[in-house]
Amino acid sequence: MFGGERLDIGEHVVRPWRIHDIAADFEVLDVWALPTPGRRDEFDELVKLWCTFDAARTSPVVRALFAARWALGRLFALDTAEAGLGARVHTLRDRLSPELRSSATRLAVDDAHFQPLYRTDDEFAMEIANRTVHGVLHVGWVADATGAHRGQMAVLVRPNGAIGRMYLRAIAPFRHLVVYPLMLRDIGRLWRSRPGATRHESRQP
Repeated sequence: MFGGERLDIGEHVVRPWRIHDIAADFEVLDVWALPTPGRRDEFDELVKLWCTFDAARTSPVVRALFAARWALGRLFALDTAEAGLGARVHTLRDRLSPELRSSATRLAVDDAHFQPLYRTDDEFAMEIANRTVHGVLHVGWVADATGAHRGQMAVLVRPNGAIGRMYLRAIAPFRHLVVYPLMLRDIGRLWRSRPGATRHESRQP
């Protein structure tokens, strides 16, 4: 698979993820299959990749879109501390069990806009909040009928009123047609080129 494949929201909902209870009042915005085929024991590698991945430093088109977004954020004060986690909204960490709360304490996410939320043997979640939305990026490790595994990404959101919903509608075409396809293509490229990638993964286009 060259890039990611957009999936039906049901592909996320039917799986027994812990995020369902943690973010029960969030809506599932998007679900994508990740071009990251691997073995059952390789989820750690995918978590490391996401923690060091910054979409704003990938393809020129995506970089330009993110640069425009951050410029608008500065202009309209969308990303101030007062609009973020622990200020405008409570962090979802407050909803976690002590075990889950400690599961991500050693994870450092390079993208300063996100904070690690939790991780398990087959789930990893990061959290973000600004003046438009409170969001979660959830990555799961799913098996197919043959026993092979791959990543699956879901984006969950709580829009901040009418402004948040207008914002999500406005950026939807860019998300679906440009940002996610190019971003996930880069994720796949990094996955295939990582140290220890299997020959099968490395040969994928």
